[in-house]
Amino acid sequence: MNLKQIHNWTKAAAFFAVITFLISSCEKPAGEGGKASVYGKIWVQEWNTSYTVLNGEYAGMDEDVYIIYGDDVNYGDKQTTNYNGEFEFKYLRKGKYKVFIYSRFRALNKSGDSTVVKEFEIKEPKEKVDLGQITIYKK
Repeated sequence: MNLKQIHNWTKAAAFFAVITFLISSCEKPAGEGGKASVYGKIWVQEWNTSYTVLNGEYAGMDEDVYIIYGDDVNYGDKQTTNYNGEFEFKYLRKGKYKVFIYSRFRALNKSGDSTVVKEFEIKEPKEKVDLGQITIYKK
């Protein structure tokens, strides 16, 4: 192999390396940067201290709602619900997600907060996912 052939081979290898890098970097993980969104509404049931009587129900205003991108361990963003209990996370890419909110319900022999989790997947670039009404409990 002469010097010119080695030079041409090196240029070709570099070109394919750059193309491979560009193609692989186009595949983005779940998270912000897209045009999709997810939305829903928080509904609160308020119980007495022994959880035997339902005192009332109402839209969950000022509740914190969290989103986890893909397989992340920690949440990626947090929204606070509006006066009507509604929330929306915008600018999401294709991928798997989890939305969660804390619920304060003491079941038999259990105490403290629990977590209500809704899993979903965005498959289309401009998809709008409706999680519907999510009920949480308070005392």
